Amino acid sequence: MKILGIDAASKTGYAIYNSKKKKIITSGIIDLTKKRGESSGILFLKFRIWLTSILNKNKISFVIYEQSHHRGGASTEIGVNLTGRIQEICTERKIEYTTVHTATLKKFATGNGRAEKDDMKKEAEKFINRKVIDDNEADAIHIARYGNYFIKNKGE
Repeated sequence: MKILGIDAASKTGYAIYNSKKKKIITSGIIDLTKKRGESSGILFLKFRIWLTSILNKNKISFVIYEQSHHRGGASTEIGVNLTGRIQEICTERKIEYTTVHTATLKKFATGNGRAEKDDMKKEAEKFINRKVIDDNEADAIHIARYGNYFIKNKGE
């Protein structure tokens, strides 16, 4: 089973976890930062095209993403709209999806629900045995790994 973990933001982190091989098979970021004069709609369209492509190429069975935080302003608008697109596309394709709360993810990854970004990056790098691009990729790696844990333990 392939699990897609997404840290949805202007710089979206992603990782695909292969549960049979018990490893991340690919990860990175997609930079959706708006260019001068672009609307948020362009950002959402780029995200939709990217997500559709990654689902098509990788036969994803499960998608998990970090819950958006409602801090107000542009970051909330972007987070809510990106996660809405995840839900929409997964529903269209009959792909199961869920969310993970930030504190739950941090506790899973580091043992500390209040872990700092550097701690999350260090743990991700240990798991994939290379440097991560940034905290977005690190979070996505942990999100994908947590997706596997979630699937195995959701009956408990």
